[in-house]
Amino acid sequence: MYEQMHQQFTQFNKQFADAALKAHAIALEGMERALELHMKTIEEQMSAATAFFNEAAEARNLEAWKTLWPKSAQLVKESAERAFAAGQELFGLAIKTGEAFGELAKGQIEAVNGQVKQAAKKAAPAK
Repeated sequence: MYEQMHQQFTQFNKQFADAALKAHAIALEGMERALELHMKTIEEQMSAATAFFNEAAEARNLEAWKTLWPKSAQLVKESAERAFAAGQELFGLAIKTGEAFGELAKGQIEAVNGQVKQAAKKAAPAK
């Protein structure tokens, strides 16, 4: 009796550890992709802003400053579009990560259901 309980407990702990490891892998993968997206977006934003400020630093008279006004509006517009697109991609990543967690949980539940059914068949009296 003790051996059977010990074996079931050990099997449960192994399944839990495997599920936790898979969940951590899924979470880390999602975080890695999100970080890559953030870094890409920041790099694009910094590149565009640096190009604009380099051009602004070369402006020496009022006419040059007047030509910068539309360029600054364009920079703001493009920055907002990039930020919005990055937000949408992050939302998509969050959904995919959530779906992966759901699939993992579904697999665990199905595995436990199978084990319970097997145990119930063994324990049921033969008729």
